[in-house]
Amino acid sequence: MRFVKKNIAIVGGGICGMILALRLAEKGFNVTLIEASKGIGGLASPSRIGAYAWDRYYHVILPSDEHLLALLDLLELKDQIQMARTKAGFFMDGHLYSMSDLGDFLRFPTLSLWDKIRWGWTLFYASKIRCHKSLETVTATDWLKRHSGKTTFEKIWLPIIKSKFGENHNIINAGFMSAIISRMYSARRYGSKQEEFGYVRGGYKTVLDTFQKLLDKKGVEIFIEMPVTQVSSKNGIAALNTATGRVFEFDNVILTIPCPQIAELCPQFSMTERQCLSQVSYQGLLCASLILKKPLAEYYITYLTDGGAPFTGVIEMTGLVDRACFDDNSLVYLPRYMAQGDPFWKKSDDEIQDEFLDTLQTMYSTFDRNDLVFFEITREKQVLPLNILNYSSEVLFPTRTSLGNVFVVNSAQITEGTMNVNETIGLGNRKAKEIIGLIAQA
Repeated sequence: MRFVKKNIAIVGGGICGMILALRLAEKGFNVTLIEASKGIGGLASPSRIGAYAWDRYYHVILPSDEHLLALLDLLELKDQIQMARTKAGFFMDGHLYSMSDLGDFLRFPTLSLWDKIRWGWTLFYASKIRCHKSLETVTATDWLKRHSGKTTFEKIWLPIIKSKFGENHNIINAGFMSAIISRMYSARRYGSKQEEFGYVRGGYKTVLDTFQKLLDKKGVEIFIEMPVTQVSSKNGIAALNTATGRVFEFDNVILTIPCPQIAELCPQFSMTERQCLSQVSYQGLLCASLILKKPLAEYYITYLTDGGAPFTGVIEMTGLVDRACFDDNSLVYLPRYMAQGDPFWKKSDDEIQDEFLDTLQTMYSTFDRNDLVFFEITREKQVLPLNILNYSSEVLFPTRTSLGNVFVVNSAQITEGTMNVNETIGLGNRKAKEIIGLIAQA
């Protein structure tokens, strides 16, 4: 199929925007990628964590991440993937338990054998669901309670989903929750049911640097540190006003930024479109990155089921990544997911550091504050779109807007999974095909 060559702008230089830019450039479009921050990559972008360049937030590769693995193959980075079996822990009733294989699962002390069977059944059943969208009319809490039973729900699931979704935990649909479970279950490839995760040598800095070189080769023009302040359309031309005072004109524009930001940028949108965009609620993420002189434990991830902890879980990245990458130090992430109005946002970094470190001392008897080499807080207000009841039928925003040549592609359109790099790449691939078809019809 042949296309008239058109100029397309993509607002938002995260992974989704980069994938769209690649696929459209491959089809012969003139593509411009415009990003407000200092670099592309979005939530996957790297940061200086003490003396080291590594991912700003924690990311892993699963053996089932087909879209991500295909991209790494295209970027000729597959030989840079390091896969390893990892261990998981549970902090429950003031004690730290291993939950790394089938033996640990059977020995887990706080549940009866029947409760464990029902817990295991829930994990297995979720992994076999092929259409998670079919569960959108049921709440995650009701679905988990029905399959796992009251005891397992109250001791395991409820604390976990409360820590992840806070006050929104009662409105999350079961399809969203089952998709999360399914992805994590897919990491358990072995007969022992031990998890296998992976990473690219050098972290996502390696991936993004290589990806940007490919976009340059494909002729994609990239602008960074250029916030867009307004998007309008007239006589088939889309205009982008920027904070630098520069105005761009394109045949088509694709917006990949969060829904509330889109509503602010597009004053020509209809009232119905604005209402639809405003219905999308986001969990924010506050995450502490720590460099420690020694490990906290042997687990890559530790789930917290004791109420009151100021963070959602403990991600010890060096439970997966070779500690030699950090001069034999340990890299730890302490995430906290929050609703937009959570008062915790107002706490200072110093207050948060004291609270987080106090909790680590409670959890790990071997933790010593003198082992702390580096501590930094990062904050993102709009990270995780919440798939609430009847999300696809009542909330989901379409790709094409009423402006005709302005399109929306963002993580709020992921309905068969949760937000991660693999799902984001898959979304970008699907929407690129859809947009090419829509442009061809215009």
